[in-house]
Amino acid sequence: MDPNSNKVSIYVEHLLQDDDMIRQLEGYVQMQHVYNAAIREVTTKLQILDEEFQCRYDHNPIHHMESRLKSPRSIVGKLRRRAEEISADSARRNLTDIAGIRVICCYIEDVYRIAELLLHQDDVTLLRKSDYIKNPKENGYRSLHLVIQIPVYLSDRTELVPVEVQLRTEAMDLWASLEHQMRYKSTKEISLDLQNQLRECAESLAAVDTKMQRIYKHLQ
Repeated sequence: MDPNSNKVSIYVEHLLQDDDMIRQLEGYVQMQHVYNAAIREVTTKLQILDEEFQCRYDHNPIHHMESRLKSPRSIVGKLRRRAEEISADSARRNLTDIAGIRVICCYIEDVYRIAELLLHQDDVTLLRKSDYIKNPKENGYRSLHLVIQIPVYLSDRTELVPVEVQLRTEAMDLWASLEHQMRYKSTKEISLDLQNQLRECAESLAAVDTKMQRIYKHLQ
């Protein structure tokens, strides 16, 4: 057997692997563009609603918004945990949280009002709803999660893209941010007693949310 032919076959194999990797990277870049566009579309919808409330009712229901696009590393990790194919197409088929928007509202009623108005728009389709305000998670977490689907109009096609929208009050966001920091950045395991204390903090903040809502309505 000619040793040179073996070297050639190995070289060709490496080229094919590189081509496959390039295609994968191109797929992720294109996917990120589409999901970024979806984030901008939903963010604009929410900004318009907030501005309309300011004009009509002299009240901004949205305090601020944050958005994030799941990184390729996070996408690959989630696909692996689900034992799904590792590719951009697989991510589109199997994941609904690649694009995410967090909406921080002033009051609990604002959360539900903004969610209702967003879902009433003709080009918004609700895929999934999880109400962790009415039904908090065991650890005390509260938020309203919507997975919606919106059209993104490209030069040669229209893509229906899922976006995860989390709506919560400032108090809920404070608890969630601090709990996340303690749980995921601590080297120590959180004891049952500390978990109970965190849950009590969540319940205390929920009581403050309700009281502040009541005071605001009374002043109005």
